Amino acid sequence: MAAAKRMRVSLGENSKDQNGSYSKGNSSKSGKTHNTESLLDICAKIVGENIPFQKIEQRFDRIPEPVQSRIVFWSFPRNERDICMYSSFSQVGKENADSDKLPFNQGIKLLESGAVEKVLQIGFHLSGTVKEPASPLFSQPERVFQVSISFDRCKITSVKCGCGNKDIFWCQHVVALSLYRIRKAKSVQLRVPISETLLQMNREQLQKFAQYLISEHHTDVLPTAQNIADEILQAQSQINQLPGAPDPTAGASIDDDNSWHLDEDQVREQVRSYLSQGNYLSSANHLNSMFAKVREMLQAKDSNGARMLRLITEQFLADPRLVVWRTQGTQMNDKCRQLWDELGALWVCVVLNPNSSCAEKEQWQQLLEQWSSNQVCPLEDADSRNMITHIGANNLGAALNPQPVRARTIFQRALEASKLTWRDKHLQLILRHDLDIDEADKDTDMFDCRGIPLWHEHLPTACARVDALRSHGYSNEGLRLAVVIVQTLKHQQLINHKKHQIELEGMPSTSRGSGTSFLVQTNMEAWVGHPLDPVSVLFDTLLEASKAQEECPQNLDPLSSRLFFNENGSSCLPVRYVHKIIPGHCDNSESYLTLALEVALIGLDQQRNMPTGLYAQEKTCKQEEKLLAKLQALELDATLVKVLCKQCVQMLDGGPTCGLGMGIHTESYPMHTFAKYLFNSLLTHNEDLAYRIGLRALRLPVLENTEELDDGLNNVGSVVLSRFPRWFILGHVEGQQCELACTLLNAAKGSPARLQTVLEAAQRHIHSSSQLFKLAQDAFKIATPPDSPKHLPALKSAYELGLQVMRMTLMTMNWRRREMVRWLVTCATEVGIQALMSIMQNWYTLFQPIEATGMVATTIMTPSTMIQLNLTQNFSQQEELAKCARALALQCATKDPQNCALCALTLCEKDAIAFETAYQIVVDAASHIMNSSHLFTIARYMEHRGYPNRAYKLSLLAMKNLHLAYNQDTHPAINDIHWACALSHSLGRVELSNMIPLLVKNVQCATVLSDILRRCTLSAPGLANTDGKRRAVKLLSYDKQPLRQLMEATICAYINTTHSKLTHISPRHYGDFIDFLSKARETFLLAHDGHMQFTQLIESMKLVYKGKKKLMSLIKERFGL
Repeated sequence: MAAAKRMRVSLGENSKDQNGSYSKGNSSKSGKTHNTESLLDICAKIVGENIPFQKIEQRFDRIPEPVQSRIVFWSFPRNERDICMYSSFSQVGKENADSDKLPFNQGIKLLESGAVEKVLQIGFHLSGTVKEPASPLFSQPERVFQVSISFDRCKITSVKCGCGNKDIFWCQHVVALSLYRIRKAKSVQLRVPISETLLQMNREQLQKFAQYLISEHHTDVLPTAQNIADEILQAQSQINQLPGAPDPTAGASIDDDNSWHLDEDQVREQVRSYLSQGNYLSSANHLNSMFAKVREMLQAKDSNGARMLRLITEQFLADPRLVVWRTQGTQMNDKCRQLWDELGALWVCVVLNPNSSCAEKEQWQQLLEQWSSNQVCPLEDADSRNMITHIGANNLGAALNPQPVRARTIFQRALEASKLTWRDKHLQLILRHDLDIDEADKDTDMFDCRGIPLWHEHLPTACARVDALRSHGYSNEGLRLAVVIVQTLKHQQLINHKKHQIELEGMPSTSRGSGTSFLVQTNMEAWVGHPLDPVSVLFDTLLEASKAQEECPQNLDPLSSRLFFNENGSSCLPVRYVHKIIPGHCDNSESYLTLALEVALIGLDQQRNMPTGLYAQEKTCKQEEKLLAKLQALELDATLVKVLCKQCVQMLDGGPTCGLGMGIHTESYPMHTFAKYLFNSLLTHNEDLAYRIGLRALRLPVLENTEELDDGLNNVGSVVLSRFPRWFILGHVEGQQCELACTLLNAAKGSPARLQTVLEAAQRHIHSSSQLFKLAQDAFKIATPPDSPKHLPALKSAYELGLQVMRMTLMTMNWRRREMVRWLVTCATEVGIQALMSIMQNWYTLFQPIEATGMVATTIMTPSTMIQLNLTQNFSQQEELAKCARALALQCATKDPQNCALCALTLCEKDAIAFETAYQIVVDAASHIMNSSHLFTIARYMEHRGYPNRAYKLSLLAMKNLHLAYNQDTHPAINDIHWACALSHSLGRVELSNMIPLLVKNVQCATVLSDILRRCTLSAPGLANTDGKRRAVKLLSYDKQPLRQLMEATICAYINTTHSKLTHISPRHYGDFIDFLSKARETFLLAHDGHMQFTQLIESMKLVYKGKKKLMSLIKERFGL
């Protein structure tokens, strides 16, 4: 934005000194630097920074030349930090890989390399040239850029560079010229505004000046010069109606907005570009950098902060994705939502500027109302679009506000904040003074009993005031208000504690520790997860006030200085925090650091309901984790530990207003993550208090007392997820609960009593089988370290947890069930033989029958387990284990013979009675429970173990349960059928005679029957019989029983199959059909009248399917019939 050229009226020749010369910027003729400034320079500094030059001209008829020169000299910016703010997103002091690419750093390099030349200041205009060195890597020659800068009241109002930079901030060439003027101000040629020079010329000199100027730049200015000359020659022209003439070097006019140069078009373009990149992380980072730049401008009390934020907001509202999301009814992505949240919080900070005028506030209110009325403006609650009005016993917050209200937009808080004022007398008293206020009246509720002022305002609003004060450069005032807010929170905490104790005294003693919700305050607005993040604001404010002064060694050699300083000169030592006494505070035990710790603890311990949407729930978790990370980085000394212990006691005894108190609401946000931090911090200082905190926080009220929600499968978590409001982050919450329990178990392994207490608490409060299993695995790892002996109490705890996991998942579908079963066997093996016997004796409460036999008993009876138990020489204990395994196997086989019979037989092999019992179980179940596949498998096992007769009996039972159709020539049971027939054939003619009727009855597949028919004639039957009787080695005949029946069935099957195939045959299958007939003919010819039967089949085919001439032709060609 170019600065306006104001009209300047001539003051007359009295501004010229008596010698007709003009002073330069350096008035010292001796060249020595004077430490004491002259009165002229002191006044010129103030005037140059605060008063428009036009106002001075209007006030005084005559301004001496030296005065003009000094005012012009001191009107240029004097702080390099201002130049840095407008030439880089990041702060230069930060170490990062791209710091050298920042325009500010590049400008410094150009300045130090001597690239700035021909610097000239004419009035309020600075010009010069900057040489860009050649870059051989990119084949770029040396380039020279012309740079011009206009300024007014110590602010650069416009910049122009020949490089054509298109960015929000200034290029390195503008930076180089600006820094040259700041660092080498006295070497810059200084001239008063050009109008003063023209004033000293006569008519001839002015004409010569104009003609030379036109001649020098005739191609650029000649048309413009002619137009101006034409207007001047017209008496009634607009130019002649105005006094004076514009002077670009005379500074801005009184009415001009005195602000730093900011290219609004480039701001809009860059924001639009970043938003168009969608979900890319780099675009979100750039936009966050722009928000950080807004805060930096506000900190410097620069009006461009609000101006830049307005431009960003307009582009955000113009984002075309908003229309799409609204039309489709979908939620915006999380990254975009976070940017909108930051935008809304920034506007709260802007409108709470203590220095803003009423006109500015009205303008902001109009803008915010206009934006809020936009249909695509996002709502404050990211999940409210999908929320419905729900009032019930579990949602007291909704019951308190039953009337539907208009949805609040993201700007609603800023709109409300814009109506707040800073004129409250008590607030002004807090901001102006430290705690030693003489006017303190101890009898009012505005002060506590110690005379310390209190501020009873909605906490997020009060913290927004603190943030606004700090953001607008009022750090001391913000710190004072933050101290008073924390004192108010502590005062309210004491009041709530007293109320709770009074209520406890009036309750029956049997109800005091029951956890009943006798005083539940869930209508409070949550502080953690709040859009304005009030707790972090207070914590950061107080923590910043507690920073220790950096004391780096002086006069270090270059090598040693690298240990203490970064390349940019900033200290690389870690930040230290010390106790700084609060001014005017009579209690020396309190400091800014103790208050920071207390406010974080009070905020995290606030009893609050879980938010009702996914985004809000995730945001709450992230804010909590971020605040806890700051607390963990804080080193706890004796004073802070004392404060921590005191607060923890108050949390436990604080009642329902505290998240760790008794009587909290079912929907209360869990304290697992917070309690884990407290436990680890307290463990080495106050072990009893640490365990009280940890055990209390293990509870998860939303899953407690859920008998009415149980779906019959012990699957409470899924029921909770299906109701309203939904706990979308329930999995994350249960994970944090498990981590807390693991931390407690690990710490308690040295104390059996504490370990048992933690174990019972975990079993009572953890309702997720997967998390309980994870806890059991963690406990197992703790108990069995790789490089030290196992810890038996912890191992038994892991075993107990594993048993509970088995019971919880016994009747549910869990994809990790097999892993859980195997792990329990491993854990029980580590515990000892009694644990193994226990799980086998009580298998029905822990395992399914197939699990008990297939994984549990089988694994226990392996040699590797015996070696691990050191039972290789202890045969009595081996037999005891085997007896339990056999009893388990028979029980499981009785309950589920189809799946457990084979394993039961395997486990009972070494005991004849048990083996016979298992075999009889299979025989009894064969007719009504077991299918042919299982029976064939067991029959093969019997043959393999040397029981062919039992195998034969089972194969007969299997054949009764089998049916094979004519077209099932690839059925998986075909191999079993061949094996059964081969077994019967090997046992003898009688056995084969019993098998063939079943085969003929249940198998209609011709190819299977023909294969069996041929195999039965390859050897004599009964060769494998072991009864000791001598048998004649004579092959079976096709014409006699039992093969005659099989032959007839096979021929019949071929005839039926042939007709069936012809019913749906197509020409492309004719070749396969001819091959089928060839195999059929081979089987037909085995019978004494087979040729005649085959001929009859062909003749019937010709008669019935005479329309298939091509097929009949192929049959005649192949068979000659």
